Amino acid sequence: MSLGYSRPDDLPNTLSTIMQDIIDDKSVDVSKSILHHDEGVDLLPSNIELSGLEVRLINAISRESVLKTCIHEVKKNYDTVLIDCMPSLGMLTINALAAADSVVIPTQPHYLSAKGLELLLRSVSKVKRQINPHLRIDGILMTMVMPRTNISKEITATVKSAYGQRIKVFDAQIPHSIRAVEATAEGKSIFAYDKGGKVAAAYEQFGKEVAEIGEKQRKQNRADRIR
Repeated sequence: MSLGYSRPDDLPNTLSTIMQDIIDDKSVDVSKSILHHDEGVDLLPSNIELSGLEVRLINAISRESVLKTCIHEVKKNYDTVLIDCMPSLGMLTINALAAADSVVIPTQPHYLSAKGLELLLRSVSKVKRQINPHLRIDGILMTMVMPRTNISKEITATVKSAYGQRIKVFDAQIPHSIRAVEATAEGKSIFAYDKGGKVAAAYEQFGKEVAEIGEKQRKQNRADRIR
């Protein structure tokens, strides 16, 4: 819906139909489900049917790698593939971690969000150990930050103190803003909706930090291949 498709439940082909075809060992054409946005982003959408798929994954063969199979079909066509996860640690999130090269962990500067970080980090560690040994954490991103409030400052400081020695906490912080909510409702990116605003500036800084991590990783991979 954030990319302008206001009736996702009416879409005939979605991520859930593709993943079900993979589970059923049917031929798969991921491209038929991909939607295109005017700003140059393609989308493989999900809808309410995805919640039912989680139950069916439990008894599937190679249940952790269904999404990886799906992404493998199209990733050669893209510079970057982003997997947006629901805030849970079920089979769909495990599939995302199994398919990913790296993880960005968004968290709000709230007590319960910060407490949930430890559970997520344990899940990432378990997936890395048992399923995807190349998985890495790029960093923790503070979102919906109200920088002038004491609770935001305290939780951010706590996260940096608890995890900052072993996990990067991005310098960029995404501020809480009604403009971001409005952009979502309009089906536009924050850059198209409010290019000069503070949220766009924060995301631009975040993008640069992620790009720097990616460049370092590519150099490291090249060095490893040479050795």
